[in-house]
Amino acid sequence: MIISAERKQSIERAVADPKLQLAVYSATARLKQKRVEAVSPAELPDYQQLRECAHQLKKHALENLDYYLEQFEANVLAHGGKVIFAQTGKQVGEFIATLAKQRGVSLLVKSKSMTTEEIHLNEALEREKLEAVETDLGEYILQLAHERPFHIVAPAVHKTRHDVADILSQKLGVQREEVPEHQAMIARRTLREKFLAAGIGISGANFLVADSGAVVLVENEGNARLCVSAPPIHVAVAGIEKIIPRAQDLPVFLKLLARSGTGQRLTVYTSFLSGPRRAAEVDGPSEFYVVLMNNGRTKLLADSSKRESLFCIRCGACLNACPVYRKIGGHNYPWAYSGPIGAIITPQYQGLSQDPWLPYASSLCGACAEVCPVKIDIPRILLELRHEVTREERRQGKNGLERFAFRAYSWVMRKPKLYAAAGRAAALGARLPGMLSLGPARLWASQRETPKPAAASFRQLWRQRQAGRLP
Repeated sequence: MIISAERKQSIERAVADPKLQLAVYSATARLKQKRVEAVSPAELPDYQQLRECAHQLKKHALENLDYYLEQFEANVLAHGGKVIFAQTGKQVGEFIATLAKQRGVSLLVKSKSMTTEEIHLNEALEREKLEAVETDLGEYILQLAHERPFHIVAPAVHKTRHDVADILSQKLGVQREEVPEHQAMIARRTLREKFLAAGIGISGANFLVADSGAVVLVENEGNARLCVSAPPIHVAVAGIEKIIPRAQDLPVFLKLLARSGTGQRLTVYTSFLSGPRRAAEVDGPSEFYVVLMNNGRTKLLADSSKRESLFCIRCGACLNACPVYRKIGGHNYPWAYSGPIGAIITPQYQGLSQDPWLPYASSLCGACAEVCPVKIDIPRILLELRHEVTREERRQGKNGLERFAFRAYSWVMRKPKLYAAAGRAAALGARLPGMLSLGPARLWASQRETPKPAAASFRQLWRQRQAGRLP
């Protein structure tokens, strides 16, 4: 599979960086182990039934998406909010920028949102001379460092406390502090001023409940709740696939999301938001907007065989389980979404021609499918995408030598005597010095440990056993 020289060099640097490898392996191992404990039979005996229920609920919601989106919109309107449908990420940025200028707002605060990362919302607002500040601690650190998230749930998982100390000292002009609790307090003091001064708070949405018009946010730091309650205007940006049918379906997902993401039974904060502040309420926004974004999702929706890619609830469990992600790191995936889920949705959103190597960034070990709380069959979708890549390459006349080699292999395999002769020849050739450094053999051997050929083939050993010369 063709991969750019720049990407290959980046991956090689990540693999060769012992500090990065230690940071990623230790963090993902910790999250992975916490998940194992949280979904154990003793802790959650109905875990597999919940997974199947969540799978069927997402399947039903997406198969009836038009109905549930209309129901959600009607309920938001009934509670005094407004719903904006955006086809592209650009339209989302334009709406928020226009709203900010109309209300005289120059400072916006944001809670953690992979959807807004997907559309580069911060950069879009910055181009409009607006300041958008991330308030999740990990996201804030990365914003100061001018980096994108490394992990869906733990965005700064690749940063050590020493790295964070350097960033806070350089960007905020404070005394260098390596104690994590003290670092959190430095960020808290800075962000508290932003919360109080911001005119718009932007959030994502973990779930959109159709029958009540509620936006559901789950978090551990409390920053999202401040984002949506302190500023006078709240804008929630959500992909259309976040819809679930009923409020009574929500416990299924809440039991699975935190356990799969961080190993908690529930996150510290779970917020249900269904409109602006009512007359008798003392806090909350005076204006409430939900931006429902397509941005390529209906293209995935139209493909029945790969539609379940949209079931993802962004828990990050597949990243923690994936040996490829843990080795090459999140920044070597080209889009906002990394790991196994990124390997299947990025090609579908952006087109296979842009990064055709992504479906091959997997060992197909199946660990991602085993841990997925909504039972997305990621390995199957990866194979389908690989088939599409191969089909397109065949159409373009690429990899002719590889196709010829497999045809020749198929032909030889159907002729026992020729197969035996080829095996003897291959064993003899492998013993010759330098043979594995020639042509395609060099590429094959560069990624594998080549065993020394056996002194006798299986056929020879079998004949010796039949003749009584072997036990």
